[in-house]
Amino acid sequence: MPGRNKIFSGLVFVFAFVFDSCNNGTPKTASNGSDFDKGKEVYARTCTACHLSDGKGIANTFPPLANSDFLVRSKTAAIIQVIKGKTGSIIVNGLPYNNIMPPQQLSDEEIAHVLTYVYASFGNNGTKVRPEEVKEVRAGLK
Repeated sequence: MPGRNKIFSGLVFVFAFVFDSCNNGTPKTASNGSDFDKGKEVYARTCTACHLSDGKGIANTFPPLANSDFLVRSKTAAIIQVIKGKTGSIIVNGLPYNNIMPPQQLSDEEIAHVLTYVYASFGNNGTKVRPEEVKEVRAGLK
Protein backbone atom coordinates (compact mmCIF):
# COMPACT_ATOMS: atom_id res chain seq x y z
CA MET A 1 0.00 0.00 0.00
CA PRO A 2 1.55 3.32 -1.05
CA GLY A 3 -0.04 5.24 1.85
CA ARG A 4 1.59 2.97 4.43
CA ASN A 5 5.05 3.70 3.06
CA LYS A 6 4.50 7.45 3.48
CA ILE A 7 3.23 6.98 7.03
CA PHE A 8 6.15 4.68 7.89
CA SER A 9 8.65 7.14 6.38
CA GLY A 10 7.07 9.97 8.36
CA LEU A 11 7.24 8.00 11.60
CA VAL A 12 10.90 7.13 10.98
CA PHE A 13 11.66 10.82 10.41
CA VAL A 14 9.86 11.88 13.60
CA PHE A 15 11.58 9.17 15.63
CA ALA A 16 14.99 10.19 14.25
CA PHE A 17 14.30 13.85 15.03
CA VAL A 18 13.18 13.17 18.59
CA PHE A 19 16.01 10.70 19.21
CA ASP A 20 18.57 13.22 17.97
CA SER A 21 16.88 16.04 19.92
CA CYS A 22 17.29 14.05 23.11
CA ASN A 23 21.01 14.14 22.31
CA ASN A 24 21.40 10.47 23.27
CA GLY A 25 23.90 11.50 25.97
CA THR A 26 26.54 12.45 23.42
CA PRO A 27 27.97 15.97 23.36
CA LYS A 28 28.09 17.51 19.92
CA THR A 29 30.07 20.46 18.65
CA ALA A 30 28.44 23.62 17.33
CA SER A 31 29.53 25.33 14.11
CA ASN A 32 32.11 28.12 13.97
CA GLY A 33 29.53 30.93 13.65
CA SER A 34 28.66 33.63 16.20
CA ASP A 35 27.68 32.72 19.76
CA PHE A 36 24.05 33.38 18.79
CA ASP A 37 24.27 31.11 15.74
CA LYS A 38 26.02 28.38 17.74
CA GLY A 39 23.32 28.66 20.39
CA LYS A 40 20.58 28.47 17.77
CA GLU A 41 22.15 25.26 16.44
CA VAL A 42 22.35 23.71 19.92
CA TYR A 43 18.75 24.79 20.62
CA ALA A 44 17.54 23.20 17.38
CA ARG A 45 19.13 19.87 18.19
CA THR A 46 18.49 19.63 21.95
CA CYS A 47 15.59 21.88 22.97
CA THR A 48 13.00 22.12 20.21
CA ALA A 49 11.46 18.69 20.80
CA CYS A 50 10.09 19.91 24.15
CA HIS A 51 10.23 23.71 24.15
CA LEU A 52 9.37 24.02 20.42
CA SER A 53 11.09 26.19 17.83
CA ASP A 54 9.24 29.29 19.03
CA GLY A 55 10.15 28.69 22.70
CA LYS A 56 6.51 28.52 23.78
CA GLY A 57 6.77 25.01 25.20
CA ILE A 58 3.82 22.63 25.42
CA ALA A 59 0.93 23.62 27.70
CA ASN A 60 0.79 21.66 30.96
CA THR A 61 3.82 19.62 29.90
CA PHE A 62 6.96 21.61 29.04
CA PRO A 63 7.36 25.20 30.28
CA PRO A 64 7.88 28.08 27.88
CA LEU A 65 11.24 29.70 27.38
CA ALA A 66 9.51 32.59 25.61
CA ASN A 67 9.06 35.63 27.86
CA SER A 68 10.10 33.38 30.73
CA ASP A 69 10.08 34.79 34.25
CA PHE A 70 12.18 31.77 35.31
CA LEU A 71 15.04 33.00 33.13
CA VAL A 72 14.80 36.53 34.51
CA ARG A 73 14.88 35.33 38.14
CA SER A 74 18.32 33.74 38.02
CA LYS A 75 20.90 33.09 35.33
CA THR A 76 22.58 30.64 37.71
CA ALA A 77 19.33 28.67 38.11
CA ALA A 78 19.00 28.48 34.32
CA ILE A 79 22.56 27.14 34.01
CA ILE A 80 21.92 24.57 36.76
CA GLN A 81 18.70 23.48 35.06
CA VAL A 82 20.57 22.69 31.84
CA ILE A 83 23.43 20.92 33.64
CA LYS A 84 21.42 18.89 36.17
CA GLY A 85 18.02 18.73 34.56
CA LYS A 86 14.85 18.95 36.65
CA THR A 87 12.40 16.49 38.13
CA GLY A 88 9.27 17.74 39.81
CA SER A 89 7.23 20.89 39.88
CA ILE A 90 8.32 24.26 38.55
CA ILE A 91 6.33 27.49 38.17
CA VAL A 92 6.95 29.46 34.97
CA ASN A 93 4.99 32.59 34.15
CA GLY A 94 2.60 31.75 36.99
CA LEU A 95 1.71 28.29 35.70
CA PRO A 96 2.79 24.96 37.21
CA TYR A 97 4.63 22.32 35.20
CA ASN A 98 5.52 18.92 36.57
CA ASN A 99 7.60 16.88 34.20
CA ILE A 100 11.17 15.70 33.72
CA MET A 101 13.94 17.57 31.96
CA PRO A 102 16.97 15.29 31.66
CA PRO A 103 20.43 16.69 32.29
CA GLN A 104 21.88 17.90 29.01
CA GLN A 105 25.20 16.42 27.98
CA LEU A 106 26.61 19.69 26.68
CA SER A 107 29.97 21.38 27.09
CA ASP A 108 30.29 24.64 29.02
CA GLU A 109 30.58 26.46 25.70
CA GLU A 110 27.45 24.82 24.30
CA ILE A 111 25.46 25.68 27.43
CA ALA A 112 26.67 29.29 27.29
CA HIS A 113 25.78 29.51 23.60
CA VAL A 114 22.32 27.97 23.93
CA LEU A 115 21.38 30.06 26.96
CA THR A 116 22.69 33.20 25.25
CA TYR A 117 20.49 32.32 22.27
CA VAL A 118 17.44 31.70 24.48
CA TYR A 119 17.99 34.93 26.44
CA ALA A 120 18.35 36.86 23.15
CA SER A 121 15.26 35.24 21.61
CA PHE A 122 11.59 34.73 22.31
CA GLY A 123 11.06 38.13 23.97
CA ASN A 124 13.62 37.55 26.74
CA ASN A 125 15.99 40.18 28.16
CA GLY A 126 19.15 39.56 26.10
CA THR A 127 21.37 38.33 28.96
CA LYS A 128 24.69 36.93 27.77
CA VAL A 129 26.02 33.74 29.34
CA ARG A 130 29.77 33.13 29.18
CA PRO A 131 31.42 29.69 29.22
CA GLU A 132 33.42 30.78 32.28
CA GLU A 133 30.16 31.32 34.18
CA VAL A 134 28.93 27.86 33.25
CA LYS A 135 32.27 26.33 34.28
CA GLU A 136 32.08 28.11 37.66
CA VAL A 137 28.50 26.97 38.29
CA ARG A 138 29.34 23.40 37.25
CA ALA A 139 32.35 23.34 39.61
CA GLY A 140 30.11 24.49 42.47
CA LEU A 141 27.75 21.55 41.88
CA LYS A 142 30.41 18.90 42.56
